[in-house]
Amino acid sequence: MYGATLSGRVQLRDSKDPNVRKRLDYSGVVLWLEPLGAPAPELKPARAKMIQKDKTFIPHILAVTAGATVDFPNYDPIFHNAFSNYDGQIFDIGLYPPGSTRSVRFTRPGVVRIFCNIHATMSAVIVVVPAPWYAVTAKDGSYSINGLPAGLYRLRLFHERATKATLDRLAAEVSITHAAERLPAITISESGYLSVPHKNKYGHEYPPPPSDEGFYPSVRK
Repeated sequence: MYGATLSGRVQLRDSKDPNVRKRLDYSGVVLWLEPLGAPAPELKPARAKMIQKDKTFIPHILAVTAGATVDFPNYDPIFHNAFSNYDGQIFDIGLYPPGSTRSVRFTRPGVVRIFCNIHATMSAVIVVVPAPWYAVTAKDGSYSINGLPAGLYRLRLFHERATKATLDRLAAEVSITHAAERLPAITISESGYLSVPHKNKYGHEYPPPPSDEGFYPSVRK
């Protein structure tokens, strides 16, 4: 059998985020399957996009397979500088102007936390997965992973406001035997999560925010 679909729903609890508490927004949880007892198939080259608009990375959570290239187009009328100096993959694409783009190839699985060196409030996460079977939850927490061959898998999850210990406990074996499989609801607790302020790419505190005129002291001639 080939081409099975695994679906289900994720719920979040113990959250301090108003989008979760008031609006029941369960989006942005990444789920993926890793085959047990068999190697993952060779990953095809892939391309994805994380735009910068209104001083925001969109989407906030992006999942890609290892080896994928992600474009970072700047749709704002101001300069940006996306970077990551955390676990996952370290990169710095430098300062670049409105209407231009930069690209990064993510070569290995991991969680890449992304920031802008100019705007301290900008952040995003790219989850690089080792196999082609993954999904990101919709606002209602629903997800669907397609194209699964029959077999045994390890289900893994990522949620940016859950501790590693919480996510490790939720990992589970999943057997795919039918064309359509549905898992019971998965509940992720945000209890124990602490938000840690990040520093700029030099490891320093951010200076006062610049004006939005499109030019900054570091690039003025």
